[in-house]
Amino acid sequence: MAYLSREGDVFVVYLGNEGQTDSENRFHPDWINEFHGLLDEVEASEGPAALVTTATGKFYSNGLDTDWLFANLDKMHGYLDRVHSLYTRLLAFPMPTVAAINGHAFGAGAMLATSHDFRVMREDRGFYCLPEVHLGMPFTVGMNALLTERLSNQVALEAMTTAHRYGADQAIAAGIVDDKADAEALLGAAVARASILAGNRKPNLPVIKRALHAKALAGLATPTTPENLAFAAG
Repeated sequence: MAYLSREGDVFVVYLGNEGQTDSENRFHPDWINEFHGLLDEVEASEGPAALVTTATGKFYSNGLDTDWLFANLDKMHGYLDRVHSLYTRLLAFPMPTVAAINGHAFGAGAMLATSHDFRVMREDRGFYCLPEVHLGMPFTVGMNALLTERLSNQVALEAMTTAHRYGADQAIAAGIVDDKADAEALLGAAVARASILAGNRKPNLPVIKRALHAKALAGLATPTTPENLAFAAG
């Protein structure tokens, strides 16, 4: 499960199991609940603060827990809404957020990174990729809203319809991420960026974010139903 540490004014949420470096950090329902619980702890803090998310090893996050999903198809729509809840929470989070993308960010994991204010990516390994077109999977109404609002139109088209794998330099050029660092410097670079912004944790910050991301948030608030998922697939 995810776990929390703190470096000065910066909270760091690790997406994987403590001491384990090979987890894909997929969105199992229990993992989603644990992540929300850690965000609750961060929000309960006082004073200047910022949030960094990262992981260890090969993956930042490999997205949906497809093993669980295919074994629980009757719960699919509610599950996808719970996935959306993480994106919604991060988009309007009441402090600055930075994703330190240590490895592959695929599918829902890429969207998780996209939900942060800023992104720093490992420069020598790992891809940002939306593989849904190759998997025969639709984007939900909420996912489509998130991606088309956070990425430029042409980048969204390339990423969503070709499953292009973006390394750090291409991701920076496309405006998907903001900076890069080598593996050893990645977390420090993300924490440094977040630390500079920690003083911006003020009551007006989430108000600004909710207005800025109003269209994406509205899409993410749309419940996933058989009808609109079928429409997305069609």
